[in-house]
Amino acid sequence: MPNWRNRTAAALTVAALGPALAPAQESAQQINILMALPAATLTFSSPFIAEDAGFYKQEGLKVSNRTIVGVGAVNAVISGSADFTMGTGPVFLRAAAQGQRLLAIANLIDKPLVELVLRKDVAEAAGITDKTPFHERAKALRGKTIGIQGVGSILHAWERLVAHRGGLDIEKDIRIAPMDPPGMLAALQTKALDGYATSLPYTTEAVIRGNAVMLASAVRDAPDLLPFAYGLVYTKPDTCTKAREKCVRVARALAAANRFIRDKPGEALELLKKRFDKMDVSVLAAAWEIVAAAHAKDVRVTVPALEHSQQVSLESKLLEPKDALAKFDGLSTDEFVR
Repeated sequence: MPNWRNRTAAALTVAALGPALAPAQESAQQINILMALPAATLTFSSPFIAEDAGFYKQEGLKVSNRTIVGVGAVNAVISGSADFTMGTGPVFLRAAAQGQRLLAIANLIDKPLVELVLRKDVAEAAGITDKTPFHERAKALRGKTIGIQGVGSILHAWERLVAHRGGLDIEKDIRIAPMDPPGMLAALQTKALDGYATSLPYTTEAVIRGNAVMLASAVRDAPDLLPFAYGLVYTKPDTCTKAREKCVRVARALAAANRFIRDKPGEALELLKKRFDKMDVSVLAAAWEIVAAAHAKDVRVTVPALEHSQQVSLESKLLEPKDALAKFDGLSTDEFVR
């Protein structure tokens, strides 16, 4: 399998979104924003809720979401074709390590919502269940074809980290097959894939429907990675100097969406059902229980969350130790969420 460690670029920085935010106010001047999102999963519930519950509108924002797979969303911000993105710390920090330093203004999710499921018959043949010790489950990946959404993404990193913790050769022992999350279950059912790594609810769906077993859930199986920078909202640094009001309003709207999710998870789920109308409601509800709890109460970016994010890139060998950042100064701000 090709070595992708030097072929990924990403950027993410986080800033603090605190509870003591000024009340949102309607602005006479509407601001248009283009938000690049790497996937249409529950990871991006805060931007979805900010739009559907009216928090963007309340801030005088007209936000267009555009799905740009994996690290492409980061590259869209770097190139200036998108104003903001929401993504993970590993991608964000690898971009910074490669000289593409962005500015994070919030971390909406402080737990890594990535999972890897293995087709049920493959798991049975390997003699494992979700109760088998983690390192033994990870060994079952040897020789398997695993679907991921994008090369260099957090999903790619999670697949490689799991393999590493199972004592496997990351480069040689597993094959990857990039594809969009909605198509993964069908590929699993036709046996085109042995398993896949993505975020909820698509992993939840495979397990609940009996097509797969949970091989590795980051929240459950990697407690050493907590807290984590999983929901960084970031932009080019000069956006917050040249167009400061964009950062002020986006941060405030997304902070409000996070509070709504934490305080009223049931109402938030009702709004999200429209976004996932092809998903069985029981599957969505099961996934939402995990996702809602992962949304940060304190949305400020912390050094431990960034350290754990860089650890993932190093352990998955998507970042060379010589390129790792020694410190994270200047990559995030809490100016817009104090």
